[in-house]
Amino acid sequence: MLTLGVLACLQLKHYAADYLLQTPWIIAGKGHLDHPGGYVHAGIHAVLSVPALLLAGLELPKVAALIAAEFVVHFLIDHSKALVSRGSEKGPTTAAYWALHGGDQCIHHLSYLVMTAVAIGWAAA
Repeated sequence: MLTLGVLACLQLKHYAADYLLQTPWIIAGKGHLDHPGGYVHAGIHAVLSVPALLLAGLELPKVAALIAAEFVVHFLIDHSKALVSRGSEKGPTTAAYWALHGGDQCIHHLSYLVMTAVAIGWAAA
């Protein structure tokens, strides 16, 4: 049950960070290495993961390692999606838009599955 609790916390965190806490300024910054919006967004994700990782029973140095990894992975996923979709006329009424959005979300959630497995494994060690 602990594993499911950690994964559920990460998924709820993802909803909050991706859909409730994103501002137009953050969205505009994705795909631009010289704009802080994408970095702020990845940082929000990383910080909001801390409670789930503590729930897993991790000590702070391991929590810090996982949130640093999440920051990098989340930034790269979002940056890549922004680069692929930049200049495209794929709006929310097209299948291509939803395929790209769904793929992005799928990769994020798979990364949470990996984070959960690592956290539970480290806590048990």
